[in-house]
Amino acid sequence: MGLYGNVICKGNVKGRWNSMSQSMSQAKERITALDFARALAIFGMIIVNYKLAMQAENGGPAWLQSIAGLFEGRASALFVVLAGIGISLMTSKARNSMNEELIRQSRNSLYRRAAFLFVAGVLLMLMGWSADILHYYAVFMLVAAVLITVSDNKIFGLFLMILLTSQLFLVVFDYTQGWDSSFKQYTGFWTVEGFARNLFFNGFHPVFPWLSFFLIGLWIGRKRWLNKQNRSKVLLYSLSGTVVFETISFVLVQWKTPAFGKAAYYLFGTKPMPPNMLYVLSGICSALAIIAICVYVVDKFEKSPLTQAIIHTGQLSLSHYIGHIVIGLGLLETVGYLENGKLSIAMSYGIVYFMLAVVFSTVWRRWMNRGPIELIMRKFC
Repeated sequence: MGLYGNVICKGNVKGRWNSMSQSMSQAKERITALDFARALAIFGMIIVNYKLAMQAENGGPAWLQSIAGLFEGRASALFVVLAGIGISLMTSKARNSMNEELIRQSRNSLYRRAAFLFVAGVLLMLMGWSADILHYYAVFMLVAAVLITVSDNKIFGLFLMILLTSQLFLVVFDYTQGWDSSFKQYTGFWTVEGFARNLFFNGFHPVFPWLSFFLIGLWIGRKRWLNKQNRSKVLLYSLSGTVVFETISFVLVQWKTPAFGKAAYYLFGTKPMPPNMLYVLSGICSALAIIAICVYVVDKFEKSPLTQAIIHTGQLSLSHYIGHIVIGLGLLETVGYLENGKLSIAMSYGIVYFMLAVVFSTVWRRWMNRGPIELIMRKFC
């Protein structure tokens, strides 16, 4: 081939190697950015759940209620979108290769994870935690197992179908059925009818429409939207979408309140209960904006000890979710301070708990690659 040919060949190999290395580096960066975002989602869920458990929704000054309200329905939505993206990345090898054995292994792993999360969620509910999200996750995992080989267009079409069907359900069925006036107690939850109704329609994170968050995560996980070339567009469009949907909600509520009364908030608001179409679309946009920001942060400050600590916290998200209920709320119940009704206490306690979770994660990750609950799930799944 000659010297010139060898130089060209070596140059091509070197170029392909550099391209492959850059692609692997970007993939690693995206995964750590997702862990960073997952930690933020856990923080928001801790604040919301402690406020709920301490019955502190209206127990503080207006400015503090406004800050706490920013996390309502947003942290959980971010968590579910991230779950969809994560499952998409986890099953990408099986999907891209279309190898029957890899697909079978991925599906069996998702089935086992679904069973594990369902059991974990039921145990938390038996302990008195009615706002559990894990048993809903179990359904999402089952759906993901079925959709491994389904095309992007069909997943997006299913997303739209779930979204529209959910909005129709809110009009046709009684969303308040089973709930008391304060939406704290659910009558007949442990009956087949009550459990199914709560799971699919009017629970804290019902399949209709919360599956929409998961499906859009699956769909986005198959794209290259979080690469350096695209993430600025994702941030711009998602922030713009959040503003647009929130504005539409505000205008419709103001316009229809004189005629519909409180039903205007029911149909057009962007609170998580009831979860209507505008809430879902706004929640998706805000979740994508946070993820895009996390990609920027990890890109700029990945070597920072604080960034690494938060990434490690996100890697232990399942342990921290269960821990903030069993340990965090368990401690409050033990000292008789659970239902204190003070928002300032709920938020302060949540912030302190999260800071301790970050410290624990940093220390734990020096010795172990996975969190305590993640290790147990890995053993069985």
